[in-house]
Amino acid sequence: MEVVGVDVAGASTIELVNAASAIAAELARRTPPESPAACMELAEALAATGDMHEAALAGFVGVVDRGREVQRWGFPSTRAWLRSRLGMRDARAKERLTLARQQHRLEDVSRRWAAGEISAGHAATIAGAVARLDDDDCRAAEKILLGMVAQGFSAGKIASFGRRIGDVIAERDGTEPAPDADIRRGHEQSWIDSTRSLDGGRYIKGWLNAEDAAVWDGTLGPLAKPAGTDDTRDLSQRTAAALSSVMSGGHKATKVTVICDLDTLTGGAAPARLADGTAIPAAQARRIALAAGVAPLLLGQGGLPLYLGRTERFASPAQRRVLEALNPTCAVQGCEVPGTLCEVDHVNGWALGSPTDIDQLTLTCGWHNRYKASNPDRIDISRGPDGRYTYRLHPPGPRTVSAPGRPPPWQQAA
Repeated sequence: MEVVGVDVAGASTIELVNAASAIAAELARRTPPESPAACMELAEALAATGDMHEAALAGFVGVVDRGREVQRWGFPSTRAWLRSRLGMRDARAKERLTLARQQHRLEDVSRRWAAGEISAGHAATIAGAVARLDDDDCRAAEKILLGMVAQGFSAGKIASFGRRIGDVIAERDGTEPAPDADIRRGHEQSWIDSTRSLDGGRYIKGWLNAEDAAVWDGTLGPLAKPAGTDDTRDLSQRTAAALSSVMSGGHKATKVTVICDLDTLTGGAAPARLADGTAIPAAQARRIALAAGVAPLLLGQGGLPLYLGRTERFASPAQRRVLEALNPTCAVQGCEVPGTLCEVDHVNGWALGSPTDIDQLTLTCGWHNRYKASNPDRIDISRGPDGRYTYRLHPPGPRTVSAPGRPPPWQQAA
């Protein structure tokens, strides 16, 4: 058993992090007590400690984000780094990044959070509520929402209240809301947030300025009208159907790749899959095929795509289809940019004599394609048995900080 001895007041930050990591590792190894009452008390105490750890983590992430350190390590954004290196799901990474970016504006929240007086959930809810407010409204909103925390409101209730924060501020000041929603909300640009649900669907929320709203109404309005007297859909359902119609048939750049057996298209029950590996029922694949073009892709033994092009500077459309079927995302490990939005990359470099053959090509996002071109000695390239290339980025230099017993991220197994 590792012995941890540290002068809390006089220890450096790295010494405190190492001590906390060692204690957490020992706690994880231990079997919980048999007493439910004891475990309940321990869980509450440990959760409060975890909230304070989250406050420290938000501070670290904020410094990384402001210093753009992740770009030096080959990540396109701080959010991508949180997903790749810290193993966070996208929603969690977004929440932590919002906390890190708003912490300096929420002085009272940060102080109470670090002292253990409010939870990380309450802090995250308040940070999300003020993210698009100007500094003056942010201070007012912070005071109101902290008052709700003191009254015992849950994070969910505060989140609902935070969505109406502009009206709350106006009511507190005894003034009428500004006539333009974009002024009241403290922003002028349109925005849309999109979050994937557990069943493969997607939640969407956002706000459009007057110009974008006019485009929205002019495009979707006619398509969202009732189809007839038998159309029982409400306006929200008709609008969603109109948006899907525009994306699937009204924009030539829209494309969906469905991979399936010939037997599936002719009535079989074997499921198909999307380019990212998501399985879809055979019946749904056939419905998609009826409204789309069908382009056959021949596979060789072991599922490897056959050659579809000849040596040229640019990949052919047929080669592009093969690469998109083989690479659901950017070839860089941890990058989640879809393959359909990536660029064709010569693995060994066109300038170095690499041919435009299918087994010498892969897909990388625009960011990592440029990064690879300017940092060729900081990328390891490997090829799996399925023919797919994987790029692993080197760090910009040796790191001096690592959790006890854990190797640096670039030395960890994939």
